[in-house]
Amino acid sequence: MVRRALAVFTACSLLVACEREERQFRSAPPFGGPVRFEEDYQNNAHALSEGKRLYSAFNCKGCHADGGGGIGPPLMDEKWFYGSEPEQVFDTISKGRENGMPAFGGEARAPGINVVGTVPEHQRWQLVAYVRSLSGLASRNAAPGRNDHMQTKPPENEKEPETPVVAPPPPDVVLPK
Repeated sequence: MVRRALAVFTACSLLVACEREERQFRSAPPFGGPVRFEEDYQNNAHALSEGKRLYSAFNCKGCHADGGGGIGPPLMDEKWFYGSEPEQVFDTISKGRENGMPAFGGEARAPGINVVGTVPEHQRWQLVAYVRSLSGLASRNAAPGRNDHMQTKPPENEKEPETPVVAPPPPDVVLPK
């Protein structure tokens, strides 16, 4: 009886002591605090995938394609017209540029720049992280692997269970003895 009580107490203690990993999928917007770009955006897989989603949603592909350029400059090479530092890219996204780049931060850099609205600051930082990842400037562990439409099969967690069946090998396969 004492052993059973001790075992139950030990099991309960272990369950209480186990702390599940905490993941922050959406970093809190900085709201005037310092932006920790590397930690909150550049090395955060969720922030990069959100940046990729926003890149498509805001039709950045319309000018920059998938980063290779078109009407707008390419984002996948070493030539960055206005700088590749996070603050410089953020400034371009926020205030726009002459010759077509709209402003997403609510105010234009100069007259004649189209202001498309005010995108929240944390989303502009997500865009910055994704745009920089197109040129390999993000952590390889956090950067998106490939576009969803390029998946060849459903992910394993969506696969319906199948009962394996023992089948003879094809005639051209020689099995070891």
